[in-house]
Amino acid sequence: MRVPSLTLAAAGAALIAPALPAPATAVPPAERVAARDGTTVREGTAAHGVGAAHGIGVHGAVRGGGGGGDGGPGRAERADRGDRSDRSDRTGRAGDAVTAARLLARAGTCHRVSRGRYRTDAGRPATVPVCGTRDAVFWKADLDIDCDGRPTARCNRRTDPVFAAATAVLGSDGRRLNAETLPYIVVPVPSRRWDHRASGVRGGSVAAVVYRDRVRYAVVGDTGPRDLIGEASYATARALGIRPDPRSGGVSSGVTYIVFRGSRITAAEDRAAAAAEGERLARRFLARH
Repeated sequence: MRVPSLTLAAAGAALIAPALPAPATAVPPAERVAARDGTTVREGTAAHGVGAAHGIGVHGAVRGGGGGGDGGPGRAERADRGDRSDRSDRTGRAGDAVTAARLLARAGTCHRVSRGRYRTDAGRPATVPVCGTRDAVFWKADLDIDCDGRPTARCNRRTDPVFAAATAVLGSDGRRLNAETLPYIVVPVPSRRWDHRASGVRGGSVAAVVYRDRVRYAVVGDTGPRDLIGEASYATARALGIRPDPRSGGVSSGVTYIVFRGSRITAAEDRAAAAAEGERLARRFLARH
């Protein structure tokens, strides 16, 4: 599932088809029987721009204070009100927290945006649809390890037999992404089954990835075969508590990928920006029913 076909244009937000190395075959987790195929994917060259994301900011509660005139509340009563206000404010923020349970519940109903379904591995039945709301698209699949990009101590030709020193998306410095340190996810190349560009998804789009009780934020950083879905970088797997080894890591199910429509991090390698924007967009996703 290592088929590079997305790139971030140096001056804008459009997706183009770069001249990249031939695709390689991803190595699935050891417990899997079927291996992914190595089908070459040819991509069109049309560029599609996507508008910037518009969301609702997170606002803290406003604490009220009593007046001090005749007939007004006394100092003790004002203090008590302040304590209650503080407690209410803290409780409200806790109730609005982005949790794995809340995201999974929100993504529990599928309004399908893909024309067909995807396989998680070659030879497996096509069972995974891409679903959507006005704020996001999402799917529930496995997680295979993408270790492509810049060679590092844990992602290189020695540790990964199908390593490719390329990612479909480039960082702001024009270099390939670093799978060992940067949480990113992989989307299938555009096809009749689903064209991610039509859903407002492109290189640098922000995603929330959920596994068990963990939520981690990532960017769209690479592309894979047109009929397979369910792959993320070494760093994404590690952040989720999943074994990140490119030979034997990953999990066979239970991972939910939520990509926010129209979102984009200008510098795809900026983890802090992705986390902050992901948190904001996740709150918006949860707030809209």
